[in-house]
Amino acid sequence: MPSASARPVHIAAGSPATAGCSTLAGPMTPEQILQSSGGVARTSTLLQRGAGERAIERSIDDGRILRIRRGVLALPGAPPDLVRALAAGARLTCLSAATHYGLWCVRPWSVLHVSRAGRSAEGCINHRGRSVPPHPRMPLVGLADVLVHVLQCRPPEESVPVVECALRRGATTAAFVGSRLSGSFNGVARTALASVDLTGESAIEVVARLLLRGAGLDVRPQVHIAGVGRVDFLVEGHLIVEIDGAAFHSDRQALRRDRRRNNMTVIGGYLVLRFCYEDVMFQPDDVLAMVLAALDRRPVR
Repeated sequence: MPSASARPVHIAAGSPATAGCSTLAGPMTPEQILQSSGGVARTSTLLQRGAGERAIERSIDDGRILRIRRGVLALPGAPPDLVRALAAGARLTCLSAATHYGLWCVRPWSVLHVSRAGRSAEGCINHRGRSVPPHPRMPLVGLADVLVHVLQCRPPEESVPVVECALRRGATTAAFVGSRLSGSFNGVARTALASVDLTGESAIEVVARLLLRGAGLDVRPQVHIAGVGRVDFLVEGHLIVEIDGAAFHSDRQALRRDRRRNNMTVIGGYLVLRFCYEDVMFQPDDVLAMVLAALDRRPVR
């Protein structure tokens, strides 16, 4: 079973989920058509886009294309989740599609999330409802439906980073997504959507914000402090909380800048706590306990 990376993932411009079709002159080869479709497509799609039946059969005979099942073709090495979805007559959605749209995901997913009319695909979570057109080339539901499904399906620490990433990119709006979350059964999803405030600069920052605000704390994200610069969070007006990503200091100059920054926060009368991805994701109770303990030691300023 494929799984998405636990780290926030961005798909660069020109990747399958974001790029347009090839602009090469002349007809596209079957391989090029598949490449522009994420590595897998129906035979009818290749025919509609100008690949001849003989060219398709030659590519299959040469091993350049695999016949997954009748009517479904794929490149060797195509993403297994896309292959499995199309072979089941479905499209990926929820967290399974979010990674292909380049949205922030904080945990690996272990069960494939698909959208398929009728009975569910075996071993998959099926989200049947769709309200917008699907992805034009890849077997993915439309972005707005991905966001609706993830809000309905996953807890806030997983769903809110996905939605916040999409909204920060301007791919859709909270109002548009919210209009598809009517009814009492969508109350939890609407509450999660309301916690999106577009201040997170990474998935783990969003999770940390939810954790701190969920404890009833006054949390101001991305605050500029004189002599220090911008900090991730200012909690209760005097505790700075920084969330460190995966990057490490690459040179001594960067280390000196970081030390100076920390020293200036102390001179300014602030307390500082630093946490990493593993702390926030796997030991949230410990993170909160340290934050609350630090708040009990409010400095005299």
